[in-house]
Amino acid sequence: MTITTRKATLGGLASLGVLALLAACAPAPTDDAGSGDAASDFLPCIVSDFGGFDDKSFNQSSFEGISQASEELGVEFQQAESTSEDQYTGNVTSMVDEGCNFILTVGFALANATRDAAQENPDVNFAIIDSALSNDDFSPLELDNVKPVLYDTAQAAFLAGYLAAGTTKTGTVGTFGGMQYPSVTIFMDGFADGIAYYNTEKQDDVKLTGWSKESQEGLFAGGFDDISAGKTLSQGLIDAGADIILPVAGPLFQGTAQAINESGKDVAIVGVDSDLFETTPEFSALYLTSIMKSMTDATDKIITDAAAGDFSSEPYVGTLENEGVSLAPLHDWESKVDPALVTELEDIKAAIIAGDIVVTSDATPK
Repeated sequence: MTITTRKATLGGLASLGVLALLAACAPAPTDDAGSGDAASDFLPCIVSDFGGFDDKSFNQSSFEGISQASEELGVEFQQAESTSEDQYTGNVTSMVDEGCNFILTVGFALANATRDAAQENPDVNFAIIDSALSNDDFSPLELDNVKPVLYDTAQAAFLAGYLAAGTTKTGTVGTFGGMQYPSVTIFMDGFADGIAYYNTEKQDDVKLTGWSKESQEGLFAGGFDDISAGKTLSQGLIDAGADIILPVAGPLFQGTAQAINESGKDVAIVGVDSDLFETTPEFSALYLTSIMKSMTDATDKIITDAAAGDFSSEPYVGTLENEGVSLAPLHDWESKVDPALVTELEDIKAAIIAGDIVVTSDATPK
């Protein structure tokens, strides 16, 4: 466990404010908190899951959000970086003990630690990325001091699945997850549906290996920290003929990149959470696109709202319509993708936003 007090600075942060493919331009979220006396006694804090704040994924994006908000407010923030699952409860408790007014916990795995700390400390506000709360019997639970930050990533993953189906040369696309969490399988469900929609529209038979939406069974690494496990699963998918792979496993996509490079085959990656072209440019030639969550902007606004006394426990749900989820630009793959396919994606996105195409998953935020 690492607890650190930080004065926010934007200088060393990787910028995730890229223009998303198919996303209309819109002004950045505004806040009324500002800096000065209103926020002088406000102490925001963040607890990572064991992926850490440099995971080039959702922990890093959330960290950049609290850094950005703290810079705007002119306050310091504290962090507790987890290195194992057994540290979650202790890390959240340590932030309460440090006097934090607002604590952001990152990831589904911290749900129970967040719930318990919030119930014991009703005067502290919490937000949790990628999870709602539940009781021990798994019945839904709402707390006035906990804001779930959720993403309907199935919508953007549907677009990515359609794109992959229209781009594959082998007719086989693959995916695997880190662990079978709802925040993981929602990507895989949307991806599967996008491929199925392409097959229906084009009378094609592109196959998805690694996940079945119908049975909710597929390939999982068993965690989010073993890059070699991601490499092994990816090698199996490549051997099965997949030339596009969606790894929904945090930093394990780096194992996918290693497997592709060693295979010598023309295989592409669809990233998740952040634009991998921006966050991990050493594999830039391999990225077809990424399914993005705008965690940095959402975290920034939630924290600045809390500093202004405007905290709300109403869940935030990122969608295509509010630009909480989107596809990253095609970058180096733009010249390899049929422009007509991009136009089709624009039409499909508009149809999802209009409700003419309804994308669902068992993990869709309610």
